[in-house]
Amino acid sequence: MPLSPDEARRFAELLESRAEQLAGRWTELVGAGLRGRLSSAELRRQTSDLQRGFQQALAGGAVDLSQEAAAELRAQLNELSSTRARQGFSATETAVSVYAFKDATLEILGDQNDIATLRDYVAFSSFVDQAALFTFDSYVRIRESIIADQAEQLLELSTPVVKLWEGVVAVPLVGTLDSARAQVVMERLLQTLVDTGSPYAIIDITGVPAVDTQVAQHILKTVVAARLMGADCIISGIRPQIAQTIVALGIEFGDIATKASLADALRYVISQNKRSGR
Repeated sequence: MPLSPDEARRFAELLESRAEQLAGRWTELVGAGLRGRLSSAELRRQTSDLQRGFQQALAGGAVDLSQEAAAELRAQLNELSSTRARQGFSATETAVSVYAFKDATLEILGDQNDIATLRDYVAFSSFVDQAALFTFDSYVRIRESIIADQAEQLLELSTPVVKLWEGVVAVPLVGTLDSARAQVVMERLLQTLVDTGSPYAIIDITGVPAVDTQVAQHILKTVVAARLMGADCIISGIRPQIAQTIVALGIEFGDIATKASLADALRYVISQNKRSGR
């Protein structure tokens, strides 16, 4: 049974009267669950801030976490989720830190034996449950955002475009080349061609474990895009196994120059530069 606005305000007054005891006991319970991975001072600050948030929400007559009176509490819970997600705590550990407020409250208010207080406590427990679930959901959303950002950063780091020689840039590919990564490769290569004005680009696939039709299509699209920017592409790293696979699949690279190694490709480009007088 949820709290009524009047019951919420009455319970807020009761919490305020035991605020110091509650904050201390809540901090102890949370600290035991986190096994010393946060300092006592940091835990005390978090629990004290959240406790005030609960009291303010209840004092404002909030009987549901979605109400305007609980807006500040929602912001605090969201901040807790964000902080804990970045500190490496789990979603469960974060939610349990909020659930612990119920245990602390029950211990501190254990001497209140009147029926009204016990009834209010049961309704208050439901309110804390809402807060813990909100914290869990916020944590999951924030953690997914962090993981997505990290994946994007790793994707960019895994597709470097380096300048090998005056007028020559290279893209050393390592690992599987899927659609998302191929798009990043193309964008970074084209931008580098614009920035450097290089007439040659070497796409090195030495670190690509296998070349299938899909990987070949990604490479060809990148070559075509580079040619539209006025740059010639050379594909290096064509090992015997890769060559056999390309032939077996019937993949055609057309007039695109291919070389066995990056060194061979660089020598080829230098010779082409000499012939053209660059």
